[in-house]
Amino acid sequence: MALVVTRQAIDRIFAEAAAAHPLECCGLLLGEGDRIGEARPAANVHFDPKRFFEIDPQTLIDAHRSARSGGPLLIGYYHSHPLGPPEPSATDRAHGTGDGKVWAIVGEGRIAFWRDAKEGFELLSYSVDHG
Repeated sequence: MALVVTRQAIDRIFAEAAAAHPLECCGLLLGEGDRIGEARPAANVHFDPKRFFEIDPQTLIDAHRSARSGGPLLIGYYHSHPLGPPEPSATDRAHGTGDGKVWAIVGEGRIAFWRDAKEGFELLSYSVDHG
């Protein structure tokens, strides 16, 4: 089954990447099932944000609390590669946990969605919901 992503979420990711450049942006992908309805920005708290990202832990905690209260679920994460393609880097692969979460990566003017699978990252097909 293909992932469905709202146009609003994709536009937000691109806007955050442009605003953060030359640093990496990062944030959360929220929705339900295989539908991503929201991209929620988070502070990149890594000490070297030009080359790495680390999502602000409070943003993650807040998203989990919201989900427990009936809000959207945490589907995955997004980040940018200011100087590279939209595919998992060696660092991304090293930090993958195989938890099945979706990772959106934006770079070189493109976006790609990946599943953090047990065997490694898998490229996902997706459609855009313009509604």
